Amino acid sequence: MGRYLIRRLMISAVTLVAISMIIYSILYLAPGDPLGGLATNPNVSPAVREQIRESWGLNDPLYIQYFKWAKSYFFDFNWGQSIISRVPVRDYVFDRVGVTLQIVGIAYLIGVLIAIPVGVISALKQYSWFDNVATTFAFIGFSIPTFFSGLLLILLFSVKLDWLNFVYDSTETEFWAIVNQSIMPITVLALFGSAQLTRFVRASMLETINQDYVRTARAKGLRERWVVFRHVMRNAMIPVVTIIALQLPAVLGGAVITEQIFRVPGVGRALIDGILSKDVPVVMAITFGVSILVVLSNVIADILYALLDPRIKYT
Repeated sequence: MGRYLIRRLMISAVTLVAISMIIYSILYLAPGDPLGGLATNPNVSPAVREQIRESWGLNDPLYIQYFKWAKSYFFDFNWGQSIISRVPVRDYVFDRVGVTLQIVGIAYLIGVLIAIPVGVISALKQYSWFDNVATTFAFIGFSIPTFFSGLLLILLFSVKLDWLNFVYDSTETEFWAIVNQSIMPITVLALFGSAQLTRFVRASMLETINQDYVRTARAKGLRERWVVFRHVMRNAMIPVVTIIALQLPAVLGGAVITEQIFRVPGVGRALIDGILSKDVPVVMAITFGVSILVVLSNVIADILYALLDPRIKYT
């Protein structure tokens, strides 16, 4: 296992460097001017604009700009400064991580806690009324995009009934006010995430429940509960771990569409604002941070495979 982890980490490091090169090149070649309004402001003279470009290194070739960013990010652990807001990127991003965890993180946990038991029960009671209802809701949640379900909730609970706030206020400190403005975005994300995972858990359980070792366990006279938890679920959860692990980086990456709809000042909204204004340091910090989480999540998922299935050995 030790040699396998070292090999995987070395491959992951090379992969992340390649990803950073690709992302930086795309941002460099994307249309738009990082100076934003300064580029078209008649009150700013061409000499001043050129001086700003030189001080920010915007006139340097692509490879020089990338190596400056890589040196600052990998060796100095400095994410740079936002071109638009003129604040350190580290502070700019981390100020929004708490809001994203509060919304996307809670929705992620709720989705997992709903999907696993519902998917397991649906598989054990295949074609029952519970399975039919769960499958119907799963298809509905999976089919409706988050921007549409979000707008429906806003029209119903904010416009029509005036029960919930649809604009998120990050400065709010009262507990019930925070709950009030968080219910709808959490509901939208939890519904979509649990619908996806429920179908996957159900399919994995149905594939495992008819295996020979399950029938052998039942033939030995083991209790059904022990058969389900000890034999069926343990093996059925192996592919589910992959889905859960790959969804985890999205918790810190933010829900881009949902955060835009409900005006949540999270990481996802900061990413969109950075892309529209071509704020390369901010976009690089967020996208590359999510890339790191995706790679590490895959490594963690591989380790969990071995813990769930003793037959899996890494050398």
